[in-house]
Amino acid sequence: MNMMSDPNASRKNWLGLLARAPAVDVAHHWAALEVTPDYTILRSPEIGGVMVRGRAGAVGASFNLGEMTVTRASVKLSDGTVGHGYVQGRSKDHALQAALIDALMQTDAAAMVEANLLTPLRKAQADRKTERAAKAAATKVDFFTMVRGED
Repeated sequence: MNMMSDPNASRKNWLGLLARAPAVDVAHHWAALEVTPDYTILRSPEIGGVMVRGRAGAVGASFNLGEMTVTRASVKLSDGTVGHGYVQGRSKDHALQAALIDALMQTDAAAMVEANLLTPLRKAQADRKTERAAKAAATKVDFFTMVRGED
């Protein structure tokens, strides 16, 4: 399913970003927002595990790669908007912040949250990707075949 036909593509994008972002980065930008939404906790942050599936070469038959620890939380804002947060690892604060951000992104505060929290997280993610690519490129070995003058 492509992003154009998926009505939830934007939400999947920001939830994925929040799940991948380091907890310290999310906490830093969350604190800088200085937003204190009125909310109730629907699901307290809880730690669990999920099975991660993989594919050989991204095209082969899927197989169970292993388990990974995740933390999830759900909140409900005073206006009834529900937000969910699923993050890798054991950070209950990270999961709760992700749930609050998810809920706020569905309200009138979305533009402010996008500009002041999600955009810096996207930039940091892109910077990390560029840095990893540069480190990998530095170790690249070019193989070539030398042609000898004999037939």
